[in-house]
Amino acid sequence: MAIIGISIEKWKKFRDSGSLLTLMTVICVAIGIGLGFGLRAVKDDWTPREVTYLKFPGEMFLRTLSALIVLLIVSSLVDAIGSLDLSLSKKIGTRALVYYLTTTAIAAIFGIILGITIQPGNQTAREGNSDYCMSTNSSTVDTLLDLVRNIFPNNLVGAAMEVSETTVDNSDSTIPFDERKLEILTKRGTNMMGLVVFSIVLGITIGSMKSAGKPLLDFFKSLSEASLLITSKVVSFSPVAICFLVVGELVAQPQNIGSVFLNIAWYFATVLLGLLIHGLIFLPLIFFLLTRSSPIKFFVNMFQAIATAFGTASSSATLPVTMACLEQNNKVDQRVSRFVIPIGATVNMNGTALYLPVGAIYIAQVCGLELSIGQLISISLISIATSIGAAGIPQVGMVIMITVLSSIGLPADLIFYILPIDWLLERFRTAVNVLGDAYGAGIVAHMSKSDLEKIPLDNSSNDSDHTSETFPKEFGSKVNLFV
Repeated sequence: MAIIGISIEKWKKFRDSGSLLTLMTVICVAIGIGLGFGLRAVKDDWTPREVTYLKFPGEMFLRTLSALIVLLIVSSLVDAIGSLDLSLSKKIGTRALVYYLTTTAIAAIFGIILGITIQPGNQTAREGNSDYCMSTNSSTVDTLLDLVRNIFPNNLVGAAMEVSETTVDNSDSTIPFDERKLEILTKRGTNMMGLVVFSIVLGITIGSMKSAGKPLLDFFKSLSEASLLITSKVVSFSPVAICFLVVGELVAQPQNIGSVFLNIAWYFATVLLGLLIHGLIFLPLIFFLLTRSSPIKFFVNMFQAIATAFGTASSSATLPVTMACLEQNNKVDQRVSRFVIPIGATVNMNGTALYLPVGAIYIAQVCGLELSIGQLISISLISIATSIGAAGIPQVGMVIMITVLSSIGLPADLIFYILPIDWLLERFRTAVNVLGDAYGAGIVAHMSKSDLEKIPLDNSSNDSDHTSETFPKEFGSKVNLFV
């Protein structure tokens, strides 16, 4: 009986760590590839109806995720921003936020540069896809104006269902472009930019209201936890859904399918290159310039936390290990680590912010679209905003990627082109996220030495309690959502 009990405990630990989901994803991707090639060998030409039947389970999965996105993003952002309490030390908290937001923004911009420079998806562009991907004939200025219009929706409920878009009448090419008739229309879709901006403003407002805003903050906190719980249950079916999506897409591809896998490999290499440059060059360089300390020694001392992040694919689950490595190995003041790291686990998602624009640009290239400057700006802003408060659950990058795709008018089912290898990239992203948190804590601790001297040492326990009051319920729910 004791052996059975130990086995059950090991099974629960394996399941709750997210490793089971990763293993099932790998197995189902392999099954999907095998079935796809097998069905292609049985029959050369599959009709669109037959392909639709094969993709149907995956379509239901994507529709369910799309339905949850607005609820998940809005509640998570309001909860994350409204919960930030900088009263411990405004200077320490401000330094942490400035560092986290700056490095996240740079990661998103760097991701866009990589996607445009390397162009991993251009070789798989297919004729006719531009219409399916809802390309427009508007100019760069029109796209930028649409971006601003969508930031200020005239109806918050409508923002969940429609976006503003400028269309230009190009039927008569003899008329100068600036004199052609244009219309500002609303089309079906989710105005994520408007909802994200509203959520940020609401979160800041609730946080400034102190006790008066606590009931509303508690509502969004509960809504966030409920949304995460539902999403985690839906995500648990992702391996089966991915299998059917892979099968359906493989049988729908033309005979020369090698280019598809070649460009998926290029996409994987592009994201991995970006993560390595950001995590092993940029972040250590910032650390060295601001602290004049060895980033290599700091990195080695954080290796256990980085390995744990890679293994669990969850920055939230890695929190205890991250704090232990900072305090015991790198001698970071616990008043900083226990205050800054929970904020970082919520706000700082360098790896995710870099991965999102690369993925969106790659999918647009596969679709045969050339993104405008306005769309690239939209991608960067949405990537930064949605990575703030991103849930620390496996496959959350897939959920947020659908948000980014919808913000530039790309269909959610095109996410197929990144799903087969997303499970592996997620682990690298998480490791970079945790490394960014750690470097941030080290920088803040170095820059806040004089401020820490003004805070009594016996307040450290209170700081920890204060942090736990603000964050543990949220983190606890995220960690336990692997079930």
